[in-house]
Amino acid sequence: MRDYVIVTDSCCDFSAQMAGELELQIVPLSFTIEGGEYHNFPDNREMDPGVFYNKLRAGSLGTTSAVSVGFFQASMTPVVEAGKDILCICFSSALSTTYQSAVIAAQDLMEAHPECTIRVVDSRAASLGQGLLVYLAAMEKRKGRSLEEVRAFVEERKDHICHWFTVDDLNHLKRGGRVSAAAALLGTMLQMKPVLHVDGEGRLIPVSKVRGRKASVNALLEKMAELAEDPSVVFISHGDCEAEAVALGEAVKARFPVEKLVINYVGPVIGNHSGPGTLALFFQGKHK
Repeated sequence: MRDYVIVTDSCCDFSAQMAGELELQIVPLSFTIEGGEYHNFPDNREMDPGVFYNKLRAGSLGTTSAVSVGFFQASMTPVVEAGKDILCICFSSALSTTYQSAVIAAQDLMEAHPECTIRVVDSRAASLGQGLLVYLAAMEKRKGRSLEEVRAFVEERKDHICHWFTVDDLNHLKRGGRVSAAAALLGTMLQMKPVLHVDGEGRLIPVSKVRGRKASVNALLEKMAELAEDPSVVFISHGDCEAEAVALGEAVKARFPVEKLVINYVGPVIGNHSGPGTLALFFQGKHK
């Protein structure tokens, strides 16, 4: 059986340490803010996430772009030339063209290197939801599973990766077209906090609105109580509100038999649209 490498993009929101421990190759997405273009590396070498979120709080508006075909080819080529195959797990195709770029890069490389196999999977996930799926794939690889076995596992599991989150400021979602200007204004006045999730197609869907931050965080916990199938591994991401993320993690551990809890920032590519104060909970559920 040929060796293979798991490749993903930086919307998985893994730290450099975790990416290294899992032996992943991460392709950085890019973002532009205040006239400068930056790449979202796991080690945050080009911009610290705290700096990024402070820029958003100060009123700066960022833009994002998907990974180009060339970026994927540049990341995949050394792996292929080393005689290894690739399983590439990408950011949701409903939210970005990243998956399509990876597919084109894979096709081109397999034509040039017919001995290699590259499989590209649309995670239909985002942030540490994508990260959770990649983590589970890496655990299967450690068990000695083949590329095709892990690919099949990922295709099945992706329908069970639950994404539930809330945001602190509706105006960021308004800019992304997720809520109307009128709803954002009224919601801000009434301290309404939306609860959203990523559906089975990988789309961002507002589900409900509750009054106040505490109620919105409690709503995430209640969704986990309703849907959790395997609460042993839980990931939490945050938009520069680490204390709240840690508190949510403690609340999750108090209610569920959690064996592994991972907390990290929502990266700038997604955080540009969700804004500071985003709090997201990811777990394996009966369905998305």
